[in-house]
Amino acid sequence: MTADLLRARRSATDAQAVPAHPLPVPIPEVREAALRPFGRPGRAYWVLVGGLAVVVAAALVAWIYQLREGLAVAGYNDQAFWAIYMADVITFIGVSYGGAVVSAILRLTGATWRGPLTRIAEATAVVTVLVGAALIVPHLGRPDRIWELVTRPQMASPIVWDFIAVTTYAATSIAFFVLPLIPDLAIAREQLGARLGPRRGRLYGALVGRWSGTPAQRRVLRSALGILALLVVPLAVSVHSVLGWSFALTSRPWWHESIWPPYFVVAALYSGVALVILVVAAFRRGYHLEHHITERHFVHLAYIMATLGALYLYFTFADFLPDAYVGQPGVETVFQAVLVGRFAVWFWLFVAAAGVIPLALVALPATRHTLGIVVAAGLVVPAMWLKRMLMVTVPGTYERVAGTFGTYHFTWVSVTITLGALAAIPLLLLLLFRIVPILSIDEMEELAALTGEADLRVAPQPLAAGAPTPAPIEGHQL
Repeated sequence: MTADLLRARRSATDAQAVPAHPLPVPIPEVREAALRPFGRPGRAYWVLVGGLAVVVAAALVAWIYQLREGLAVAGYNDQAFWAIYMADVITFIGVSYGGAVVSAILRLTGATWRGPLTRIAEATAVVTVLVGAALIVPHLGRPDRIWELVTRPQMASPIVWDFIAVTTYAATSIAFFVLPLIPDLAIAREQLGARLGPRRGRLYGALVGRWSGTPAQRRVLRSALGILALLVVPLAVSVHSVLGWSFALTSRPWWHESIWPPYFVVAALYSGVALVILVVAAFRRGYHLEHHITERHFVHLAYIMATLGALYLYFTFADFLPDAYVGQPGVETVFQAVLVGRFAVWFWLFVAAAGVIPLALVALPATRHTLGIVVAAGLVVPAMWLKRMLMVTVPGTYERVAGTFGTYHFTWVSVTITLGALAAIPLLLLLLFRIVPILSIDEMEELAALTGEADLRVAPQPLAAGAPTPAPIEGHQL
C-alpha cells in the first residue's frame, strides 16, 4: 500500500514537472520577420507617414474651426441633430471588435493558425477603439463638459453607460494587447541589443520586468490572457449593445427597435473582421510577410467574415419585415424612403457592396483567394459605414408632425474630420510597429513547438518561387 502511494505521488510530481504546453523553440526566420519594421525606414515609409500626418493635422484644424463656429459648419441643423459624427463613432468603435473578438475567440478555441495574425489584429483593435472614442469629442456640442460624465453622471442616460462601457472595453483591449508583448519584448531586447536605442530600451525594461520565460511565468501569463479573452467578448457585446440602446430607447421610427442591440453587435463584428483582413493584407505586403501570413489565413478570416455577413443580412431582413408589414404611419414612411424612395439608391448599394458581392467572392472557389478576399473586405468596410449613415440620418431628419424629411449636407469640416480619423488608423499602426514586433514571436514559436513543425525550428525555409525576398533589418522595406 505504501509503495503504491509513493508511486502515485511520484507520478503526480512528474506530471507537474512537464509543462502543459511545450516551451517555444527559437525560429530565426520568425524573429527576423517580426523585427523588420525596426529597420531603417525607406523613402516610401516617410512619404506615407507624412501624407497621413497631414490629413490628421487638417482634421484637427477643421475641429478647431468647428469649436469656434459651432456644429452648423459640420452640416448640423434643427432637422439633423445626429449625423456623420455619430455614424463615425459607431463605425470606428465597431470595427475595433473584429480584431479583439477574433483574437480572443481564436485563443479560447486553440486555433493553431492564429499565430501570425494576433498581434496585428489586437493592435488594430486598440487603435480603432481609441480613434472611435476620440470621435465622440467633435460630436459633442460642448466638449469642454466631458468631465461631467465622471463628476456628475446622469445614470438614467444611455450616454453615461456608453461612456462606461467604451472606457472599460478600451482598457481591457489595451491589456489584452500588452500582455502578449512581454515575452516578445524580451526577445527583441536580446536580438537587437544596442540597436534598440535608449528610449525603446527603457520602455522594454519597464514592460518586461523580471520576465525570464520560466514555465511558471508562462502559466501565469497564459491564465491572464485566458481571463482577458473571456472578458473581451462580453465587453464587446455590451459596448455595441449600449450604442444600439442609445437609439432604441427613443420614440423615433426605425430607431425604436428591440432588435438594434444585437444588430449593432453583428454589424461591428462583420465590419471589424473585414478591417482586420485589410490591415493584415497591407502590412503583409509592406513588410513582405507572405511566408508567414499565407492565403490559408485569409481564407479562414473570409469564412468568418462571410458567416457574419450572412447573419447581418438576416438581421437586416428581420429589422424591416415586422414594422413594414404592420405599416405604422411614421415607420412606413421611413422604410418607404429607404427601400424605394430618396434613399433607396444608397440602401441597395449597401446591399450589393456589403452583402451580395462579398458573399459571392468568398463562396466561389475562383475568387476565394487573397486578392478576391481583400476586394470583398474592401467593399464591406465603406458599405457598412454607409448603412450606419442611413440608420442615423434618415430617422434623425424625419419630421414626425409633417411626415416629411429634412436635409443634411456634408461639409468640408465634417468630411475632413472623418478622413482624419480614417488616416489616424494606419498612421498609428505604422508608428506602433516601429516600437513593438509586428508578429507575435513567442506565440508563433510556441505554436510551432506544439504542432511539431520541426522544419521551422531548425532553419529558415526558402521562399516560394516568385515570392519577394525580405529586406534585412538594417536596410528597409516598406
